[in-house]
Amino acid sequence: MSESILASWNEGAAKAEVLDFVGRATSEGPDFVAVEDRIATFDNDGTLWVEKPAPPQFDFLLRVWSAAVKADPTLAGQQPYKAIVEHDEEFFAGLVTQDPEVVASLEGAVAHSWAGTTPAVFDAEVRDWVDTVKQPRFRLGYTALVYRPMLELFDYLKGHDFRVFVCSGGGRDFMRVFAEETWGIPKEHVIGSASDYEYTNGAIVRTDRMLGGLALGPGKPAHIYAQTGRLPVFAGGNADVDIEMLESSKFALLLNHDDGDREYAYTTAAEKSLAKAKELGWTVVSMKDDWTTIF
Repeated sequence: MSESILASWNEGAAKAEVLDFVGRATSEGPDFVAVEDRIATFDNDGTLWVEKPAPPQFDFLLRVWSAAVKADPTLAGQQPYKAIVEHDEEFFAGLVTQDPEVVASLEGAVAHSWAGTTPAVFDAEVRDWVDTVKQPRFRLGYTALVYRPMLELFDYLKGHDFRVFVCSGGGRDFMRVFAEETWGIPKEHVIGSASDYEYTNGAIVRTDRMLGGLALGPGKPAHIYAQTGRLPVFAGGNADVDIEMLESSKFALLLNHDDGDREYAYTTAAEKSLAKAKELGWTVVSMKDDWTTIF
């Protein structure tokens, strides 16, 4: 029976542990979870789609901000524009590892860049990026580089009355543009760092303020609880910034990027989470060994 479930997953410990947990959580017994509490949350970058050579949202923002600093050279004295002008590799390395200080400067600039505009303005720019920009290695649009096994997992969980949410340190509104068509979840199930909004003159407009803190590290379970009123039962991630979200769940799944042939092989910014997985008995998914296909 399991061969037709999670079809892109090899038979092995990872798949078996997922099926076993969902089976116990949805059957009468000591591990039963009431339907209203069946919350599943997943990180995005590196958990649902390719995050190399840099998180995809940065590709979008780099294009926008490069044009902005050309139009207004005074921006070159502040981050992240300064790093763009100076080609600051250390700053960009912090982006790849999702350093909170670097991510905060990016999200602050996002809030500033679209302040005073309606959501439709930002959405249209993201949509154009989705439709036109290609990932440099695979030469496909980024939304074509979502991991098929994870989409199968979404469907499997939804089929057992789990509500699936995506919780990322990246921009909530950025992800919401393509969430429904790409992940098959409603945009209100997307949680992430976001700008605050105001209702002015009959319209919703973005402000230059951030709404709450960053959805990174301990901010992830905090944001999840703020939106759902619950902590996750099932959680999936791939990096150190996902540890707290995984710790807050009953079942934790950690994706290990160990397939340099079909995707990328790396453990940067995941060393602590891999150690924590071993310590706490989390389910570690080997991209190389546990997935028959990736995209």
